[in-house]
Amino acid sequence: MTVESVKPETPGTSRKAAAGPAEPPVAGGAVPVFGHGLKLVRDPLAFMAQLRDHGDVVRLRLGPKTVYAVTTPALTGAVALSPDYIISGPLWESLEDLLGRQGVATANGALHRRQRRTIQPAFRLDAIPEYGPIMEAETHALTRRWRSGEVVDCTSESFRFAVRVAARCLLRGQFMDERAERLCGALATVFRGMYQRMVVPLGPLYRLPLPGNREFNRALADLHLLVDEIVAERRASGQKPDDLLTALLEATDDNGEPIGEQEIHDQVVAILTPGSETIASTIMWLLQALAAHPEHADRIRAEVESATNGRPVGFDDVRALTHTNNVIVETMRLRPAVWILTRRAVADTELGGYRIPAGADIIYSPYAIQRDPRSYADHLEFDPDRWRPERSKDVPKYAMRPFSVGNRKCPSDHFSMALLSLFTAAVATGFRLEQVAGSNDAVRVGITLRPHNLLVRPVAR
Repeated sequence: MTVESVKPETPGTSRKAAAGPAEPPVAGGAVPVFGHGLKLVRDPLAFMAQLRDHGDVVRLRLGPKTVYAVTTPALTGAVALSPDYIISGPLWESLEDLLGRQGVATANGALHRRQRRTIQPAFRLDAIPEYGPIMEAETHALTRRWRSGEVVDCTSESFRFAVRVAARCLLRGQFMDERAERLCGALATVFRGMYQRMVVPLGPLYRLPLPGNREFNRALADLHLLVDEIVAERRASGQKPDDLLTALLEATDDNGEPIGEQEIHDQVVAILTPGSETIASTIMWLLQALAAHPEHADRIRAEVESATNGRPVGFDDVRALTHTNNVIVETMRLRPAVWILTRRAVADTELGGYRIPAGADIIYSPYAIQRDPRSYADHLEFDPDRWRPERSKDVPKYAMRPFSVGNRKCPSDHFSMALLSLFTAAVATGFRLEQVAGSNDAVRVGITLRPHNLLVRPVAR
């Protein structure tokens, strides 16, 4: 199945062909005013997971909007790779208050290409080892801080770790724990509010001085203030370390002029917030997986000890940790941080035999794709061995793309996997984890997925 431009009618076509591609079927269950938005609010994961039963492409109503849901791996790959679909739609519109319009996450066209050229050197495969000592220092500082038998709040620990690594590797900031705590609390509020604005787009109602709106606006303002503090401190210091922030401060536009302050601000926001949010959410689910599946934690420990001969695990050991990597991939399959994505059609196209009009919003769910029984045997089972080479070859193309594909592929994929591997190896080697009374590992749905309130007790091995 491919994405093709809609072709004009030609003589000799059948009546069906002459009529052009069909409209996709409409999903059932829409209600007046809200459409399918209420189902997305009440149980979004179940709703998205059942859409494939209605077709490869189906129409949904989110408030006054009609959007097109794509449900198969092949078609989601086609959407991600086709120039006929750009970064836009309900998700990205809801994120503009946070990410702005001039950051690499939301930009399109020539602006996006220039921004990718600016930031890409920081994430080249041969640049990642430079971050190894920082990743090691932060990972082992975390495991030394944990005390056997004392309860760990996985939300705050995961965010603190993710933010400190991002700041020290990419911004070379003196990032204090207080700022990480601010980011943790603000992001939880902001992403929850943005998800609501995406699925129930009621526009002016979100500008009313209601308690929820005021809380959202305060959290958003604190996030932007935090970024302004980071940029101002770097400028005041006069220092120019070889990092991503220096590259942004010295970047020029297509005319050779320095890029504007707003673009610098938006780029730093894009580095700190979505990246920290997705890494932190993935770490929470990894901690949940290690507690729920101790047999795999034991296999990770044995693998690490074989690779290190008893010394602390380091960045250079990561490539040898195949089972550790498989545990991470399987965790991301079942609990992807980014569970929903949107695009917008810039031209009339045909997708899976259906007509997609120019300007239409496209929505698809990696969560639903990655749990589809048509793609995975025992699709709900936690089975890291499904990623062994002899088995992973049977997984359909595009059924597992946690960092996306094409020119929107996450530039930090190698950075993220190295960090997650080192973190998982160190924790599983040092501790057995168990959930405690009051812990709630049920899925909390927002722009990303995370546990409601994961609490674990690490027990030293």
